[in-house]
Amino acid sequence: MAADLIAVVPDQAHPSGPGLRPTPATVGSAGSFTGRDESAFHRATTPDYFGWLDHVKAAAGCSHPIRLAGEVATIDRTTGQLLASTATADLPDGEIYKPCGNRRHAVCPSCARTYQRDAYQLLRAGLTGGKGIPATVAGHPAVFSTFTAPSFGTVHTRVVKRHTCAGRRRCDCRAEPCHPRRATDPTARPCQHGQQTVCWARHEADDARLGQPLCLDCYDYDAQVVWNHAAPELWRRTTIAVTRHLNGRARQLGLPPVVQVTASGTVRRVAPVKPSFGKVAEMQRRAVVHYHAIVRLDGVTGDPDTIVAPVGLGVDDLVAAIEHAAATVAFTTRPHPNRPEGWHITWGDPGKGIDVRAITADGEITDGKAAGYLAKYATKSTEATGHVSRRLDGEVIDLYANEHGTHPERLVDACWTLGGHGDWQQLRRWAHMLGFGGHFLTKSRRYSVTFRILRDARTIWRRTETGHEHADQPDDQETTLIVGLLTYAGSGWRTTGDALLANTAAAMARERHEIAREEITAAA
Repeated sequence: MAADLIAVVPDQAHPSGPGLRPTPATVGSAGSFTGRDESAFHRATTPDYFGWLDHVKAAAGCSHPIRLAGEVATIDRTTGQLLASTATADLPDGEIYKPCGNRRHAVCPSCARTYQRDAYQLLRAGLTGGKGIPATVAGHPAVFSTFTAPSFGTVHTRVVKRHTCAGRRRCDCRAEPCHPRRATDPTARPCQHGQQTVCWARHEADDARLGQPLCLDCYDYDAQVVWNHAAPELWRRTTIAVTRHLNGRARQLGLPPVVQVTASGTVRRVAPVKPSFGKVAEMQRRAVVHYHAIVRLDGVTGDPDTIVAPVGLGVDDLVAAIEHAAATVAFTTRPHPNRPEGWHITWGDPGKGIDVRAITADGEITDGKAAGYLAKYATKSTEATGHVSRRLDGEVIDLYANEHGTHPERLVDACWTLGGHGDWQQLRRWAHMLGFGGHFLTKSRRYSVTFRILRDARTIWRRTETGHEHADQPDDQETTLIVGLLTYAGSGWRTTGDALLANTAAAMARERHEIAREEITAAA
């Protein structure tokens, strides 16, 4: 099998300048000043059109591919002999196209689809086994849990108490009134800013008012962006609290600790059970983060890398540990000039904001549903809030922040204002994420495989599919080394016509694959 070693040299200039703005002298070439239809027609009528399509196949569906130029060499790992060398100047366009790899569906649907499917395989392997995880994990206690933030002000919401639809994905059930109040209710009077605190509307699922405060001036924007920023630390403390609660339960049941010997020879005594987590962050419409997590309970043996079933503890103990942690974990942030006492960080109301359900093979929450639900939100970001931007700085902040503007604009303004203090500068760094600076998908080391393992497996499969000369070699026999000295040439397709042709070809290929998959599933 061939191993890859690619070095990207950012400071090396590419003489042909594919990333530079094209000039009228290049009319008729791939980077000329032509319209989409003209450039697409020119590309499609070139003699090597199908060779170009095959060349860009790996990045054909990408919205903003990375273009690299340089040389790729194949070297014998044993002797160091140069077996082959390929210069990108000899390839179509003189460049290699690489997918951008962006996980956000709003930025690149194709790369986000790949990321979502990898996330699904990663999360599901932790529940059913496979991809190097033992199949015995399917018998471990596991739960699907949701952790939400507290309230920072009254917002428009949609609640369906009784579902009559066949599936929640396209739910059209009648919602309850948003915030009904009787005329005699003291809370039904307008707020101090003169805004109504009552809403009798039965919001549809696509109502733009969902997540918007009933009164923008009453809403606590500072507390919300600080909570978003502190959410990763709150989650870390919660995982520690869950582990400690389970360890205490094991001691109550009289389960003895396990003796382990580390790689350095150190002997340590550890608890007989250990939870593993797979977590995804979702941005709600009100622009606050909440977490969905799969928590699996494992046993512990003398080998730290062995995953076994727990002894003596079950799913009820796991549920109790999570509920206890969600209700008790809290901390206070460091002081800020606007709030010397700091902000109190905790999860939402345990009766409303915390939901823990057991994952079973044939129940309401199955391994496939849980993994699919988390993988879907792994490709989302702040799109649901109405705010989409790249990292902000002082030159563009006025375009997105306004203390008297819309809900997202006030959140960005709160990040920028609070981040002006020395100890809170990270809020400015993450103002484009409305304060949240954590990862959208994380997992415990023991829970499942890594994205890199899945991507390496896909690379090997593609080489096998295309008849790569080293594809038939065993995985443990790396006889060749592929070394790439590549320089960054540019981002995006050279013309809109190239983007049209490549994306269309990729879409047609995906459609054929989907039809084939459906036919195979139907035949089975």
